[in-house]
Amino acid sequence: MKAKILIAVIFFSGMISAQQTQKKTEEIKTIEEVKLNKKVFVKKSDRFVYDVASSPIAKGTNSFNLLQQTPMLSSTDGKTFKIMGKSNVVFYINGKKTLMDAEAITEMLKNTPSENIQRIEVVTVPGSEFQVEANEGVINIVMKKSKTNGYNGTLKMNNSQSFYNNPSSGVAFNLRQNKWSFNSNFNMGSYRERENYTLTNGNSTFQNNSVGTMDDPNKNYGGSINIDYEINKKQNLGFSYNMRYNKSFGSVLDMTNYENGILSNRTINQEDAQTRNHNFNLNYEVKTDTLGSKLSSNVSYLWFNRDKVSLGESFPLKADGSYSAFQQAVPQIINNYAANIDYIKKFRNESTFAIGSSYNYTNTDSDTRQNDFDGTQFVTNNTLSNHFIYKENIIGAYATFERKFSDKFSGKIGTRFEATLSTGDVVGKSDIGFERNYNNLLPYATLNYAINENNNITYSFSSRVRRPGFGQLNPSRTYFTPTNYIQNNPFMQASKNYNQEINYMYKNAFYANVSFNYADNAYGQLPLQGQTINNLTGEKIDFLRYIRTNYGNNKQIGLTLGMNKSWFGDIWTTNYSANFEYATFKGGVTKDPTSQPIEGITETLEPFVIDVKTLNTFFQANNMVRLSAKKDWFLGVNYWLMPTREVEMGTFYSQQSLDLSVKKIMGNFTFLVEVNDIFNSNIDDIRTKQANGSYNTVRSFKYGRELNINVTYNFGNQKLKKAREVKSANDAIRSRT
Repeated sequence: MKAKILIAVIFFSGMISAQQTQKKTEEIKTIEEVKLNKKVFVKKSDRFVYDVASSPIAKGTNSFNLLQQTPMLSSTDGKTFKIMGKSNVVFYINGKKTLMDAEAITEMLKNTPSENIQRIEVVTVPGSEFQVEANEGVINIVMKKSKTNGYNGTLKMNNSQSFYNNPSSGVAFNLRQNKWSFNSNFNMGSYRERENYTLTNGNSTFQNNSVGTMDDPNKNYGGSINIDYEINKKQNLGFSYNMRYNKSFGSVLDMTNYENGILSNRTINQEDAQTRNHNFNLNYEVKTDTLGSKLSSNVSYLWFNRDKVSLGESFPLKADGSYSAFQQAVPQIINNYAANIDYIKKFRNESTFAIGSSYNYTNTDSDTRQNDFDGTQFVTNNTLSNHFIYKENIIGAYATFERKFSDKFSGKIGTRFEATLSTGDVVGKSDIGFERNYNNLLPYATLNYAINENNNITYSFSSRVRRPGFGQLNPSRTYFTPTNYIQNNPFMQASKNYNQEINYMYKNAFYANVSFNYADNAYGQLPLQGQTINNLTGEKIDFLRYIRTNYGNNKQIGLTLGMNKSWFGDIWTTNYSANFEYATFKGGVTKDPTSQPIEGITETLEPFVIDVKTLNTFFQANNMVRLSAKKDWFLGVNYWLMPTREVEMGTFYSQQSLDLSVKKIMGNFTFLVEVNDIFNSNIDDIRTKQANGSYNTVRSFKYGRELNINVTYNFGNQKLKKAREVKSANDAIRSRT
């Protein structure tokens, strides 16, 4: 009897258990059928966040193409990005500023699979903790992470056909084993650029026209190694090395010149150049509590070397002409030593306090040598030969405090202090030199208010310093023709910039941005027309000198309207934006501070006056259409238009580009075919005219129509965790090399 009861209990228990199991299974199946609509584009307190992992366009492409589809970002040259069509960009990866120069960053992005990215953060007004200048914005790329041991990698091959055929390839490899993380990449390629130039300048009595071509062959090699060791759960030690080598031998600029419509001469400039860039960084990080507080420190060394030698020749094409030539060597060596320490303290009330300090020492050595042909031999031109040594010390410190007051209201305030001590000297020329010591206190503030689930508004203010690039300070020339050239200026000073923005977002899809930017003591590259007169013979030579110099101030009021939204069940993804900017540029330049008196020669300059008030616009429409239910065929249709606009040095005529792409995903392979600038309409054309009748024109046609064929193969465990990216102490210096 007891046995029967026991059997019955077991039977009914089994039935109850089976019913519960079936019920749980049904619940699980029900849960699996629920579709979660995650927000793809959202506004945080001080940044916009684009959740790439939740976007339908993030499959089977590279990071560069993905950034082109990111709201607020645009690229009109296929090399660099701007935020809302105006602000320059500084790249961060996992919150750490990249260690590479602009060219290396482009190659890295084009060789990084988009599947590796979790989200992209766009910071339009960076806080005090960011090492940026002027009105630069920040793009922070957050990579996917996993604790899985193993390896993965990417092989990539690309072939580009424009005027010339340009192949490239790259490989990236990642490894994680317990406490060790390692990643590396290597890219190589050759590309040859072709440009057609038309240069015109003159006045009511004189006109000079130059037409010709530039051929510039390049070979690129680049790579990086990142190693991270987890000492324990609280401490990490990291090392990184980045290198870049560019070789451009045999570059030729061939121009035919006309004076007042009469054939004058032909000038040929031949150039050999190579650039080497090495950066080493050691990083230590320790977590101080369980809330995320941490202390990090970095020491870095940067070595940059660019060697350039050129031969410029002028061949007479008229009876009274004569042959002339010059040799020029323009080397530049930059050594930078840097260190920084940062501490972030997090509190339980969702507040964050951050403090940090940094030190940068930079030594640049530019020994420019120019030899002129005197009819029988080359002799040293002491006026244009300058051994320029520039030393710069920057001591920085910052503090920020961020507080979330409620679910709707949050804010962040901070300030950055920078003390700059710099000297510049030309060896053997006591009249060319300077010493500058200046301090800057740079406040920052942002307030964010989430009105409700669908509406968000933010106000931000920031002030920054913009320092000239090291190459711009080297008192050397870059020649188009013997009388048309760019003149660098060691006497350029830093400018002060003030930025304000109001951002509004509706339903995480539509946004509006109103901005105001003011630059005091702004600088740029301005055209100075002039004439040299030989006091003995009376011979007059007209020239056009583009001099880099401070000119005055500029103000910009901007409005950006944009939309990022998917339609018809993510079949069609759109990213549209329109930028409107009212700008005023005021100032001018009346003299060239780099000019040195030459015995027997008188030089006169025509003042260049800037008084511009203009409304500039920019439009962009990116479309990605999924062509198959399997999500393995995609069509891209992208278009941007930049109508005629006014800038400091004149009128920049309209530019536009229509790009088409087709993408096919086959397992671990991705095939991408792109046609860029289908109508060959992305042309640089800038024209300047002064009230006194002086004018000049620069038109450059770069053969923008281009066919790209990309093949990418991903291998290994694609959920592998990347090595921890670290911040280099000399990040702020690299953008100026």
